[in-house]
Amino acid sequence: QVHLVESGGGWVQPGGSLRLSCTASDFKLDLYAINWFRQAPGREREAVLCISPTNTSTYYTDSVKGRFTISRDKAKNTVYLQLNDLKAEDTALYYCATDMWIGCTKAANMYDYWGQGTQVTVSS
Repeated sequence: QVHLVESGGGWVQPGGSLRLSCTASDFKLDLYAINWFRQAPGREREAVLCISPTNTSTYYTDSVKGRFTISRDKAKNTVYLQLNDLKAEDTALYYCATDMWIGCTKAANMYDYWGQGTQVTVSS
């Protein structure tokens, strides 16, 4: 069983920044694709940004291009999602997900392993 843990969420004013982290104590994240999803109240879960094992980034949500980036720290076994210039519509519960058999895909149902999520709230 893979246990992913997200952290770094919080409340921020529009235009602010946050850095979300996804880590695991029993799984080497650098060997697999790690995808960030988000889910706002009343909306379906949507893929945001994914990093492949070769560190290629894939954006799935056009509205975050130029504002969000994804990166890895292999030594810390952590994947980061940097959120800049945050907007109210970015408010959501953010999850990281992975699977040992697939790479980056926007289909949430393809991933077997999920964290518990970290809440991002953007408001003035």
